[in-house]
Amino acid sequence: MTEVLDEVIEQIAAEPHSAAALTFYALVSTLEFEQAGYLFKLAKLRDLTARQRQIAYRVIELMVDGNNAGPVWDRSKQKMDELVRAG
Repeated sequence: MTEVLDEVIEQIAAEPHSAAALTFYALVSTLEFEQAGYLFKLAKLRDLTARQRQIAYRVIELMVDGNNAGPVWDRSKQKMDELVRAG
């Protein structure tokens, strides 16, 4: 689990305000809201390269497996929050 989240953090850290970084951030943020149905605009995946889309699909698999919560997820999300805010 931490490997894919680390990859997302690396992608966001590389260019925090890029379309790709904000797409990753939106995806991870969305996956915290099960009651809302994890609403994510799939067309935003077009902002990612093929390699980045593979990372995004692995993040989605975390949700499918129920690993989109807990201490590791929370720490990773906090780091993403910091990166995007600091830009």
